[in-house]
Amino acid sequence: MHNPTTIALHGRGVLDIDTGDIIEPGFVRVEGNRIAEVGADQDIASDCEEVIELPELTLLPGLMDMEVNLFMGGPGAGLFDSVQANPAKMTLRAVANARRTLRAGFTTVRNLGLFVKTGGYLLDVALGEAIEAGWVDGPRIVPAGHAITPTGGHLDPTMFQALGPDALPIAVEEGVADGIDQIRRAVRYQIKYGAQVIKCCGSGGVMSHTGPAGAQQYSTEELAAIADEAHRRGLKVATHCHGDQAVRSAIEAGIDCIEHGFLMEDDTIQLMADTGTFLVSTTALTENWDVSNQPPELQAKAAEVFPKARQTISKAIEAGVKIATGSDAPAIWHGRNAEELATLVKRGMTPLGAIRAATTVSADLIDAPDLGRIAPGMLADVIGMPGNPLAEIQRVQFVMKNGQVYRH
Repeated sequence: MHNPTTIALHGRGVLDIDTGDIIEPGFVRVEGNRIAEVGADQDIASDCEEVIELPELTLLPGLMDMEVNLFMGGPGAGLFDSVQANPAKMTLRAVANARRTLRAGFTTVRNLGLFVKTGGYLLDVALGEAIEAGWVDGPRIVPAGHAITPTGGHLDPTMFQALGPDALPIAVEEGVADGIDQIRRAVRYQIKYGAQVIKCCGSGGVMSHTGPAGAQQYSTEELAAIADEAHRRGLKVATHCHGDQAVRSAIEAGIDCIEHGFLMEDDTIQLMADTGTFLVSTTALTENWDVSNQPPELQAKAAEVFPKARQTISKAIEAGVKIATGSDAPAIWHGRNAEELATLVKRGMTPLGAIRAATTVSADLIDAPDLGRIAPGMLADVIGMPGNPLAEIQRVQFVMKNGQVYRH
């Protein structure tokens, strides 16, 4: 089958992320996997092997989700079913979730930490390589390998189901690590086998079966060891973190990105803004996640934390914190990732700001200067959304990644 090397997209407009202007009409010339030309001149489409007409759609850069776990959730799966599933089944589930995510308009994701028994295999690295090779359809994956967590910490797999001693032994290489030496070994193992970001646990979580959601789990010294080990190899560190003191300790330790940050106080929010620490918002889950099937004690924890979290993100927006989008899928089901953008607007962000959070800010977070914009020289990740996305963020109807069309 012949794949055209030059494609022209003709939409009702093209969003310029930097200026906030919509070029009307919008033409995008794609050569191979790169954008060659953008503008309102129909001559841009001349001599292209294929012209795709999208008269009702505004063209935007491919969206990015900075907090997903493709290996959990999905049709017919409970949220934590994967904890005891075998690696083959988890990977097959992730293939379906990856396709669903891509078709929703998310062309790049960070898979933030396996917390399952895998025998040491980094399943997200393998899935990303399979997608890159064209074996399966899915977004570009920035993999974390196994999440680094203390014994009994938020992402210790046995924590979720309170299994008996030695019922599911987890090796240091699989992320459960205590003390500086074990932590360094765990981080080095993830990097050795292909992790492109390191994920760790700085505090408890809403779904933690023991302790308050904000309780700090790794000491500041342990967090600093994680950051040191990753930074010397050129990788950033993201930490699951809710509590105010836990967030401050993570910033002090040099952690690059706070996931959630639901219980931060005003001065810590300002510290994030001052230091340029990224916040991955995950705010849609605080109103769209159905926790009714969770144990009563976890429902009670959610009822206490979620209202505070909604106030926190609004304050972070007002303070100018660098906010990147993250759905925490499957807390928000795969394919519904864009609910995060709409919820950021509800929290006080402009629609353009929400789109930037899912494009240019996320591209900055993952050090990807050729993503996040529709401009000459950029990778050809382009999506189409009905109407004017600066007035209302709607369901994606067209998806191109790396110059290849996946939804039309």
